[in-house]
Amino acid sequence: MRFSSLLELGRLCEEESMSIGQLMILEQAREAEQSSEIIFEQMAGYYGVMKEAVQKGLTDNPRSRSGLTGGDASRMKAYADHEVPSLGVVAARALSYALAVSEVNASMGRIIATPTAGSCGIIPGVFVSMQERFGWDDEVLVHGLFAAGAIGYVIANNSFISGAEGGCQAEVGSAIGMAAGALTEMRGGTPDQAIHAVGLALKNCLGLICDPVAGLVEIPCIVRNGFGAVTALAAADMALAGVTSVIPSDEVIGVMLEVGSHMPEGHRETAKGGLAQTPTGRKIMKELDRKGPST
Repeated sequence: MRFSSLLELGRLCEEESMSIGQLMILEQAREAEQSSEIIFEQMAGYYGVMKEAVQKGLTDNPRSRSGLTGGDASRMKAYADHEVPSLGVVAARALSYALAVSEVNASMGRIIATPTAGSCGIIPGVFVSMQERFGWDDEVLVHGLFAAGAIGYVIANNSFISGAEGGCQAEVGSAIGMAAGALTEMRGGTPDQAIHAVGLALKNCLGLICDPVAGLVEIPCIVRNGFGAVTALAAADMALAGVTSVIPSDEVIGVMLEVGSHMPEGHRETAKGGLAQTPTGRKIMKELDRKGPST
């Protein structure tokens, strides 16, 4: 890639009069030594899997093998459709779609890691709900996935995307930043605005620990995906309104690295701290241990 920071990414887009998504398609094609058309079709296939996961999570009510989670996506969707959500219908649907994909993941269904399985619901939740709202065809969303990929590339190479390394800020936080930046661009924002959206989103996630109950990617992972989708919508709106990240987004990514590096081991996907070690968390772990591997 010709860029290693969001600053460099933004400069390239400005110099070549391209969006982040357009630039990333060309960069990915060059790296893979394939045509842009082939690269685009591959990404379109990934987006198809994301939409399938949303639908499966909403209609099949998948239960996790542990039995701890499942059905919340459909509950949230029904509430959004028939009640008056405080968030508003659109954001509530984004939340429910994010829950749906995360529940599919917990039930061992097919998802796309964006950037990880633990944060797989955020980008689909945002993208599919916004596609429904604005009537975009798939091509717009696929370009958005390339924009999200460029942002994720920078984060992964300058900080963490793994909860075991940097806490949940690295998984859910990165996904929120990717979704926010991509949505800003899909809504007509400039590359500069998209980059500000990343910083705005990540600042709101700094320090988020990874504390999965019983070591499973279920509690609190699934609900964090739902909240993450809503945060991405908010960050994109702030950026489109002209709100900027006073601390440059690349520096925010650097802070995520610093915070994650100092995070205690018990708060980095080990189930040795946080919610996993509450009385209820320990009780759940003991019950699952008694049931054995069949769960």
